[in-house]
Order: sequence, then structure tokens, then C-alpha cells
Amino acid sequence: MLLMNAKTVNDFGTGSVSRHILSQAIPLTIAQLVQILYNITDRIYIGHLPGTSGMALTGIGLIFPIVTLIAAFTTLFGQGGGSLCSIARGAGDIKRAEKIMTNTFVMLIISGVILTALCYIFKTPVLYALGASENTFGYANDYLDIYLIGTVFTMLSLGMNWFINSMGFARFGMVTVLSGAVLNIVLDPLFIFVFGLGIRGAAIATVIAQMGSMLWVLSFLFGKKTILHIRKEYLKPDKRELQNILALGLAGFIMNGTNCLVQVVCNVALSAYGDVYIGIMTVINSIREIASLPVSGIAHAAQPVMGYNYGARLFGRVKDCIRFTLVSGTVVSLIFWVCVMIFPRFFMSLFTSEPDILDMGQHAMRLYYAAFFTMILQFTGQSTFTAIGYAKPAIFFSLFRKAILVVPLTLILPHFLGLGAYGVFAAEPISNVIGGTACFVTMIHIVWQRLGK
Repeated sequence: MLLMNAKTVNDFGTGSVSRHILSQAIPLTIAQLVQILYNITDRIYIGHLPGTSGMALTGIGLIFPIVTLIAAFTTLFGQGGGSLCSIARGAGDIKRAEKIMTNTFVMLIISGVILTALCYIFKTPVLYALGASENTFGYANDYLDIYLIGTVFTMLSLGMNWFINSMGFARFGMVTVLSGAVLNIVLDPLFIFVFGLGIRGAAIATVIAQMGSMLWVLSFLFGKKTILHIRKEYLKPDKRELQNILALGLAGFIMNGTNCLVQVVCNVALSAYGDVYIGIMTVINSIREIASLPVSGIAHAAQPVMGYNYGARLFGRVKDCIRFTLVSGTVVSLIFWVCVMIFPRFFMSLFTSEPDILDMGQHAMRLYYAAFFTMILQFTGQSTFTAIGYAKPAIFFSLFRKAILVVPLTLILPHFLGLGAYGVFAAEPISNVIGGTACFVTMIHIVWQRLGK
């Protein structure tokens, strides 16, 4: 009976592929939008704190690599387990799907505790290595001290939310993020301004919000509506399944991990030209999170649909998923690219009122986003490889764009053609074009032709 229910509820193997993707993408995108608001609310309030000359915002920018590292481990287990779970569910193997989900749950807790401990132990030297100065260290340290308390909360809420989405409950997954974001948006001004806690108040609000999201996720996974359950007999990690989870999650982990590496390299490179450029990069990264949201929402929503149909050996439907992801993602990314290129100052003013950041940041922003619309090639190829279990190419192209292209370009370009600090921002569009094209063409050659056969 359990097998029948699990196979027939939220069956991605019948009906319109585009409808399935959109039914996932709309709530998922809303959830990601709320998640981004959750993250950037702190930056918006902190960027307008009086008397800080933009140094508080720069301090927040310094901890981006640490936040990204936590997200990388969340993706390692969450995305890897969620993708594998979709394949198992499509094949009708519910026992294996539940084992994968339970193993992921345990590993998220273990890795969260370890990360928290390591970050506290090495916090001070790490912040200085990330480009902190005497003007910005205090702000970064005050925020990070409290933010780290919520590491396990955020890893469980976001990591296990992959399974809620893989079961087809995208609306519930949306509320997971919504609950935390609303809490953060409401509590931020209360703790920052009313209680006068400044940057520490922003961190307290974030931790409370993370806890709220986690409790919401656990209420579903241990409730009556879930298709799959966390079973106590699977609490001891299975070595074989753990290897499979890591293999599929490694691409997402590397993508986030290399983002962390890029943020470190950018902060260090920009610190040579002054703290104001780190502030500019903080704003640009914040805008990027919003601008890339619809594209990543479509790509991530396609993954469980692709994985299910691949597991069910409905290969024509997998190709339909790839087509829809590419076309819809291209349209959406072009719209956002035009808006960002025409109105850079408007978008930047949402995060800061500092004249230096606004004046100097417009040219940097246009450089950074010059080839933004080509990112859909990377998203489409990466999502396809991950969804159907092609771990090796997914891992390679995660490394290729960031570690092999962006990092060297970030270090080299500032010394050519008098670009200076702006060379750091120019590295992104070059890597978008080369990395995205290489990933997509390889996916067509390896996956598309094989699906046809």
C-alpha cells in the first residue's frame, strides 16, 4: 500500500512536463526569493546604519565565504540526497528512498556541529585572512559570534527541504523558507533599532528565524502528510548510500565551495584597493542573488522531474525537461539582465546610501553583469547532470567555471590594461561565457544523444 501511494502521489511520469516544472518552480522560486530576503534583510538594514560609513556592510561582506561554506555542506548532503531520492522514488524503491533521507538527516546534524566548532576555534585568524581591517573586524566578529549558533538550524531546514520538494510538496517547501524569512524581516528592525543592538541584533534575528524554519521542516517530516519517513533503523549511516549521496551532492558542494573560494580571493584582491570595493562587491553579490533567482528556481525545479522520469526510463520526457529549462531560463535571465544593466544605481541604492559605493559601484556592476544571461547554459547543463546521476561531469564543471576560470582571472586581470580593482569584477562575465558554453555543449554531447538512443 505504501509503495502504491508513494508512486501515485505527485507522479511526474504523466501529464505535461512544463506544468510539472512550473508547479515546482513557482513555489520554489517564491521560497528562494523569501530565502534571499531572509539573507539580505540584514544587509539592507546594516547598509543604512548611521555613523558606520559603510564599514558595517563591508564587515558583513567579509563573512560571506563562511556563510557560503555552510551552504556548501548543506548542498552536499541535501541536494545529493534529494536527487538520489527522486531517482529511487521514480523507480518505486521506497525503502531505499527512506534510507537515503534518514542518512542525509543524520549527516546534516553531524557536519553542522563540526562546522560550528571549527568556525569558533579559528574565527579571528580566518576573518583577517578574508581581508578584515581594523575598521571592519569588529563588525564582522560581532555578527559571526551569534550567527554561528544557528548553523545546525539552517542546515537542517534547507538540507531537508530538498526532500520535501523531491516528494512534490513544493508549496510546503516554500512555506519552510517563508516562515523563517517573515520572522527575520519582522525581528530585524526590532533588535537592530528598537533594542539598539545594531549588527548583533541582526544576527540574533537571523538565528531565531533559522530555528523557526527548522521546526517547520521537522513538523512535516515527522508528521502524517509526508510520503517518505525518517526511520530509526536507518539512523546509522549506510556506507554505500552515503557514497552515492556524496557523489551526487559533490557537484553542488563544489559549486558552493568554489563560490566560497572566489569570495575569499575577491575580498583579498579588493582589500588592496580599499574597503569601499569590498562594500561594492557585497552589494553586487546581494543583487546577484535576486537576479539569478528565477533561473535557478526553474533549474532546481526541473531536477526532481528529470530524476523521476529518468528513474522510470521515460527518456523523451527528460529531454522535454531540458528544452523547457533552457528556453524559459533564457527568457527570464534576459529580462533581469536588461533591468540590471539600465538601472544599476537604483539596485545598489536598495542596499546602501553611501555616496562612494554608489558612484564607484555602477561601472563595476555593469562589468560584473555583462554576460549574466549566459548563466542559463551552466544551470541547464549542471541541473541535468545532477538530476540523472552523472556525478563526474557535474563535479568537473562546478570546478571549471569558478576554480579554473574565475580565480586566476581575478588575480590576473587587475594588472592588465590598467583595470585595477575593476579587473576583479570583469572576471565574472568571461567565466560565464566560457564555463557555461562548455558545460552545456558537453551535456548535449553526453546526455542528449544517449537519451535519444
